[in-house]
Amino acid sequence: MIDKNMKIGELLAQYPEKASVLGAAGMGCLGCPAAQAETLEEACQVHGIDVEELLAELNK
Repeated sequence: MIDKNMKIGELLAQYPEKASVLGAAGMGCLGCPAAQAETLEEACQVHGIDVEELLAELNK
């Protein structure tokens, strides 16, 4: 299960198929070094995305 404290790099390593969900939500630079070290919650804050809504999509 994906949670808001998971780092983007960890999330993509475990669930590479979820990159399209993140991209559709507005996270376009998933490969940049900063994104790899950010938690999902931090990335959502930076991009103005509701973390709970995104988690619901990611955990479908």
